[in-house]
Amino acid sequence: MTHDTIVLGLGAMGSATAWQLARRGRRVLGLEQFTPAHDRGSSHGRTRVIRQAYFEHPSYVPLLLRAYELWHETERESGRELLTLCGGLMMGRPDSEVVSGSLRSAREHGLPHELLDAREIRRRYPPFRIGDDTVALFEAQAGLVHTERAVQAQLDLATRAGADLHFEEAALRWTSTPGGGVEVTTSRATYGADRLVLTAGPWAPQILRDLELPLVVERQVLFWFQPAAGVAPYLPAHFPIYVHERPDGLQPYGFPAMDGPGGGVKIAWFRTPLEEPCTPENVDREIRIGDEASIREAVRDLLPGLDGARVHAATCLYTCTPDLNFVLGRHPALPQVTFAAGFSGHGFKFCPVIGEIMADLSDTGLSRHDLRLFAPDRFQGV
Repeated sequence: MTHDTIVLGLGAMGSATAWQLARRGRRVLGLEQFTPAHDRGSSHGRTRVIRQAYFEHPSYVPLLLRAYELWHETERESGRELLTLCGGLMMGRPDSEVVSGSLRSAREHGLPHELLDAREIRRRYPPFRIGDDTVALFEAQAGLVHTERAVQAQLDLATRAGADLHFEEAALRWTSTPGGGVEVTTSRATYGADRLVLTAGPWAPQILRDLELPLVVERQVLFWFQPAAGVAPYLPAHFPIYVHERPDGLQPYGFPAMDGPGGGVKIAWFRTPLEEPCTPENVDREIRIGDEASIREAVRDLLPGLDGARVHAATCLYTCTPDLNFVLGRHPALPQVTFAAGFSGHGFKFCPVIGEIMADLSDTGLSRHDLRLFAPDRFQGV
């Protein structure tokens, strides 16, 4: 057997896992059906939000603190800038999930933060048009991750540590072997290993179909608009990342201008107003008139100065669980198989710590992190 571990899928989570295993001296084979840092799944779109005061649940915060440590280590090891910590606003009414949940996490874990009223938000960040009942939790350590750059850095570090990474090689099937190992058959060959880690993103519902996990892939669209007066007020020195929970519960989110004077400013829905289940094979990757009309309504309401020409747009895939929490664990019948799935549109910021967790689970079945929120068996009987 020539490999200790096969990692199937080399996007954000798989590239991190391959690096974490290879740096421990494991003989790693990584398999990816597309080119490095591709745009067919969930690990593209130039930027992703990173933040610590996590409104989704306080249990994420320890993972985030470790993720920050590993992101900085990845920057040092790769020699690339992967994070831009421009600060972040979690905005809405005081009782909104975004504000109250962020405050809960910040207080429970002692995270530095400020609470801003509408007047202070407008003073610091004039592009926002908000109601007088809007407040925000400001977090100086929030910002963004450069996505494709980060995936490529992790792939390069995995290769440098000895991982054997294959691209444009689609996996056709995987099976356990009588000796307690695994075999993966691809479009080119069949490979054997002691262990298998499945980090397949939106292909997870197909690859893990035997577990009957309630995973739903959703189509999302990202937009970049050019402010009529130019990008200067939106540069990261002056403008934060943000999530804004509107009174109707919808959550537009966005970034500072990161792509030069003509590169526009990115904004999207955290989840689209209309859910659209799909598969990676049948997703409509074209940008529709309705897609743009929907997000422009949010732009005109929150950032009217951003309502300029569309510079760029891209489709992206979320793989969602019913509770929107991740699924991390070992296969219940095959302990040599470990998987990470269901990142529900908020997983990218965690990828280095997910890689560490997957390496630990694959090697020993144990993690130093509390993973109860992410247990695969929580869906039994649902």
